[in-house]
Amino acid sequence: MYRSRSAEDVRAPAEAAPPSPSPDLADFLRLERTEADRFLGWCHAGVPGQAFGGQVVAQSLAAAGHTVEAGRPVHSLHGYFVRPGGLRDPLAYEVERLRDGGRYSSRRVTAIQNGEVVFTLSASFKRPDAEGVERAPTMPVVPPPEDVPDAFEAWAARSPEQHSLAGHAQVVSMRVVPGPPGGGRRGTRQNVWFRALRPLPDEQLLHACALTYLSDLSLGPTAALDFETLYPLRTGPSTVSLASLDHAIWFHRPVRADEWLLFAQRSPSAGDGRGFNTGDFWTRDGTLVASVAQETALRRRDPR
Repeated sequence: MYRSRSAEDVRAPAEAAPPSPSPDLADFLRLERTEADRFLGWCHAGVPGQAFGGQVVAQSLAAAGHTVEAGRPVHSLHGYFVRPGGLRDPLAYEVERLRDGGRYSSRRVTAIQNGEVVFTLSASFKRPDAEGVERAPTMPVVPPPEDVPDAFEAWAARSPEQHSLAGHAQVVSMRVVPGPPGGGRRGTRQNVWFRALRPLPDEQLLHACALTYLSDLSLGPTAALDFETLYPLRTGPSTVSLASLDHAIWFHRPVRADEWLLFAQRSPSAGDGRGFNTGDFWTRDGTLVASVAQETALRRRDPR
C-alpha cells in the first residue's frame, strides 16, 4: 500500500488527478513513505475543490497500520476533521507510536497540509484472540445488490457533465436500497450495498482501509434524509450543507471490501446544526464486520 520515496521527489501537480489512468480503490489508498513514521498521500475531491474526507481517514489508518507489526489488525479508530483538505498538494501523515503492548498497539496520526493540521486520528490494533464470547445481532432483510441499480451509473447517465463524484464512481459500486422517504421522531434510515469495483489484493490492512473509505460515502447524508434524497440519486440541487465533524469505526471481524457489504445506516438525532449518524457493515451471509459513528454539521441552505 505504499512505496518509499523522498519528499524532494514529490511535486504538486497543476490540478488534482487520479493516481493512474484507470485507478482502483487500492490506488486511492496508496501512500508514499518518506521517513519511518511519515507518509505522503494525494486525495481526490469529495465536494468540488476539497479532499474527500473518507479518503483522508482511510489514508491516516494506512499510515498508522504501516508502523504496526504484522499480525495486529486494526480494531478501532477515532478521528476529527479539523479543516478541509485541498487537492493541489499532498497530505503529510505523521505517525506517533504511543504504545506497543503484549496484545495492543496504539497510534496517533496527524494529517498536515501546507503546515496546517487537516485531520487527527487515534487508532488501536490488536493481536487476534480466539477466546471469549461470540455474538452479534441479525442483519436487516433487504433486496440483494443484484436487484438494486448502481447509483453512480444512474448518476453518470443522468448528469455526465457533473463530475465531482467521478473518483468514487471509478472505484466503487454503490446500490441504494429503496425505502420510505423522509424521517420523523424516530430518525432517518437507509441501506446501501457497497463493494470495490475491482478485486483488491489479499491484505487485511488494505481491506480495512477500503471499508473506511466506503464508510464516509453515505453516512453523513443519512442525517439529511428528512429533506432530500441521497446524492447521486437526487435530481435537483442540494437543499442542505453537510460537513463531517468526526468519524469512528469499530472493526469486529475480518472483512473483504471487494465483496458486497450492506451498510445499514440510521440518524437518530439532529439538532444544534449537527446530525448524529451510526451504521453497521454486514457481509452477504449476515456477518457483522464493522460499526461506524459520525457527527455531521447539518444546515439548511438559503433558498435565495
